[in-house]
Amino acid sequence: MISQFFVLSQRGDNIVFRDYRGEVPKGSAEIFFRKVKFWKEDEEEEAPPVFNVDGVNYIHVKVAGLFFVATTRVNISPSLVLELLQRIARVIKDYLGVLNEDSLRKNFVLVYELLDEVIDFGYPQTTSTEVLKSYIFNEPIEVDVARLPPLGPASMFMQGTKRMPGTAVTKSVVSTEPGGRKREEIFVDIIEKISVTFSSSGYILTSEIDGTIQMKSYLTGNPEIRLALNEDLSIGRGSASVYDYRSSSGGAVILDDCNFHESVRLDSFDVDRTLTLIPPDGEFAVMNYRMTQEFKPPFRVNALIEEAGQLKAEVIIKVRADFSASVTANTITIQMPVPTHTARVSFELESGAVGQTADFKEGAKRLEWCLKKIVGGSEHTLRAKLTFSQESHGNIAREAGPVNMNFTIPMYNASKFQVRYLQIAKKSPSYNPYRDATAG
Repeated sequence: MISQFFVLSQRGDNIVFRDYRGEVPKGSAEIFFRKVKFWKEDEEEEAPPVFNVDGVNYIHVKVAGLFFVATTRVNISPSLVLELLQRIARVIKDYLGVLNEDSLRKNFVLVYELLDEVIDFGYPQTTSTEVLKSYIFNEPIEVDVARLPPLGPASMFMQGTKRMPGTAVTKSVVSTEPGGRKREEIFVDIIEKISVTFSSSGYILTSEIDGTIQMKSYLTGNPEIRLALNEDLSIGRGSASVYDYRSSSGGAVILDDCNFHESVRLDSFDVDRTLTLIPPDGEFAVMNYRMTQEFKPPFRVNALIEEAGQLKAEVIIKVRADFSASVTANTITIQMPVPTHTARVSFELESGAVGQTADFKEGAKRLEWCLKKIVGGSEHTLRAKLTFSQESHGNIAREAGPVNMNFTIPMYNASKFQVRYLQIAKKSPSYNPYRDATAG
């Protein structure tokens, strides 16, 4: 049970506000934003997703640069509200096509209509895009997608700063083609987040892949579809896994664990690794998976730290892209902890650097290097000069690191996990849907 729901811009502007129960002061949005912007508690630089101010619980998620916030005075399950906020953002995105501040302002009537159906007196009712179609009557006002920067096919369904590449998947689920013709399209994408931790000498300490098969459906008539995965796919490290049906060979893809959307049927999954489902309207994750099997990371990172005089040290971080020059990595973030007595840091980016920023997170005592993109085969270097507040009596190299790196690479699949084919069952001889399946 929630008392209020509101959406704030990055500047703190109130875009959407709905008070369901009148239990929380009207100035809660301003209190929330001030608290988040100047958060300094527990030596953390960012506010946690759940916190309490003057007896009011504030629960929030950040999607596409917007704050989706719920308030309540009761002791409610935080995970339930966090999931509800994510689903509200997904439903709004399904209906508007694009989720950003501009689309919310242009479609505020439609957004309020959705909120009235999703939540009643603070209690969630439904977050199904398909069910809501029967109750929503306002038409979405389209936003000019040409102003959104495309980042490639693999960012097709991603939220946050990543945008869809073209107009195909930025349409509302209730929109029609010119002439009133219904769209008959389905989009499939594999999105993987690779986390690799390197030591200061460049060796890999930990590596993990978190992936998802993302789907967005515009099909009418609820046709059944079949999604075929790798034939040599194994799930679970031990032989006791309920999905293991063969011994893993050298080229096999081994997933540590996975979960499926509620609409997925696994009747033939043990036999031929196919998923059967009737896709709901809108965007959803068919399958989420995690993998720690050894793989060749797309980057090689080397970090060096050495003393440069009294109370000073120099850090050099080099990153090389070990993939084809035809591939580009996006939104790269490299983090490196530094000695705890580091007081100041000055950075030196390589000459001609474009789309790069470097920052010293003083509270967390770490360097953060962000690159907008890296082209395959290229190498980039960051130099940082550290100034210490006191003399170090230990080995500064042991106090620094390890390096952590996060990135997105369109059309690159480190796990070798793939969708072999997508098959759509025809409902009638006249039913002839288009197919568009991509893997990134």
